[in-house]
Amino acid sequence: MNILFLSIGRLSDLTAKSLYPDLLRQLKDQGNNVFVVCPRERRMNLNTEESIEYGIKVLRVKIGNITKTNLIEKGLSTLFIEQQFKSAIKKYYKDVKFDLVLYSTPPITFAGVINYVKKRDNAKSYLLLKDIFPQNAVDLGMFSKKSPIYWFFRQKEKQLYRLSDSIGCMSQANVDYVLKHNPKVEPCKVHVNPNSVEAIMMDINPAERKTIREKYGIPENKKVFIYGGNLGKPQGIPFLIECLKAAKSQSDAFFVVSGTGTEYPKLKTFNETEKPENVLLINGLPREEYETLVSACDVGLIFLDHRFTIPNFPSRLLSYMQDAMPVLACTDPNTDVGKVIEDGGFGWWCESNDASTFSEMVEKVCCADLIKMGEQAYEYLKEHYTVEKSCDIIMNYVVGAE
Repeated sequence: MNILFLSIGRLSDLTAKSLYPDLLRQLKDQGNNVFVVCPRERRMNLNTEESIEYGIKVLRVKIGNITKTNLIEKGLSTLFIEQQFKSAIKKYYKDVKFDLVLYSTPPITFAGVINYVKKRDNAKSYLLLKDIFPQNAVDLGMFSKKSPIYWFFRQKEKQLYRLSDSIGCMSQANVDYVLKHNPKVEPCKVHVNPNSVEAIMMDINPAERKTIREKYGIPENKKVFIYGGNLGKPQGIPFLIECLKAAKSQSDAFFVVSGTGTEYPKLKTFNETEKPENVLLINGLPREEYETLVSACDVGLIFLDHRFTIPNFPSRLLSYMQDAMPVLACTDPNTDVGKVIEDGGFGWWCESNDASTFSEMVEKVCCADLIKMGEQAYEYLKEHYTVEKSCDIIMNYVVGAE
């Protein structure tokens, strides 16, 4: 089967241990011919180029800047991506007949590209729904439902759902949300296909763990909570700060926050002003260093802004599970990630609107058998969140639709 994967992400290394590279390698290993079309921003000063990585053909299309730039350039570049991708596919893959076009949200502006490939090749289309936009932006107060911006992107969202023969959602709460708010979408094509990775345990021995903690000045005799990755508005950083304040007197707990994002300055100001003794703030790390740091910690943290009405399901959960770590999640009540964690027996959940409850949870965590719960996290990962299962779901729906 010839599979075309469209991505807004750079996908700079298809050998990396990450969500989409893991999935694409698995699709290739199952005997499919996999083609990837992804962006190459103008700031890199490189033209559109095709390469082969892990036996996968990757077409990097030169586009405008969509990251680390102003909102006007980002907006214009995002709108032009659709036509730029379509032109590149026409030029480089004019002789390839695709059986399946696979894509994820964000963004929701690939409808024209998808429609072109579907009509040209009579291909099936499969959406990996990782983000419900524009409602998530409304939840965070970026614009209102009465604005033209919302109307424009809402029409794009509806068009994307219409074009998709199958829609794989991250959890049952996502399935329920899509069907409730999009009554014209056929229920038979919406199903659960969760975030997935290769089930490889990222474990380290006690000596390595000790060395890593010494490197970063992390106490050896405390339960270490790690929160890493994007530090933006969706993560509810002001509430995270309130939680760190509430837990500053807990002598048996230590918190590591490592990442980058628009809200990082707020964390930096808090750290410099309050000078909490049980908090370490790191302004981002190279991926390998970050993964090594996580392996030396005890508990993974998940935070989501309490204003969300859409059921987010953070992919960072899987990286914690790969490290056989239990998880403490503080989220809005609309996501079911907390239910999954608690029902699976590998963590705790509380709403992200009461820092005192978080502090109480930390006390419970420090008294728990973290090793046993971490083992349960890894077993749950192997049972539910592997790329093998995800690929099987995709293939079952694609073949079943023929």
